[in-house]
Amino acid sequence: MVTIRAENEEATKKVARKLANYLEAGDVVLLEGNLGAGKTTFTKGLAEGLGIQRVIKSPTYTIIREYTDGRLPLYHMDVYRLEETGGDELGLEEYFQGEGVSVVEWATFIPEDLPKDYLQVKLVPAGTDLAEREISLSAVGRRYEALLEAFAKSNNQA
Repeated sequence: MVTIRAENEEATKKVARKLANYLEAGDVVLLEGNLGAGKTTFTKGLAEGLGIQRVIKSPTYTIIREYTDGRLPLYHMDVYRLEETGGDELGLEEYFQGEGVSVVEWATFIPEDLPKDYLQVKLVPAGTDLAEREISLSAVGRRYEALLEAFAKSNNQA
């Protein structure tokens, strides 16, 4: 596990921008955190790191937003509204196995639809400033263990 303290929204995006350098097609990133924890801010940083120029919006009502104008497509999912129904009808596996990076907010609501390997990013408010947060990254599976190891080494050199 790698834990980084980000003192504001820009620092949160900076961590995500760095992480984007290590992402490949088919990677899955699960974002955990309460409302307002910075999940969409983190996704904005990932998008910037992937070279996506479009405005990143939370997909709360659309469930999935696709951004295809970067180094890799970004599939931003907010599955909060699937708590009762699950994601069977959405074809999530096509995204997870596709040509882009899938970022899933509220993944705990669709455990049976998730791939067995992924990178988990947990965002927790820290300190007195609402924008200050602790970002914990943990790997499930060899691909993500290697990714996290490379990311941690570069982060220690920064």
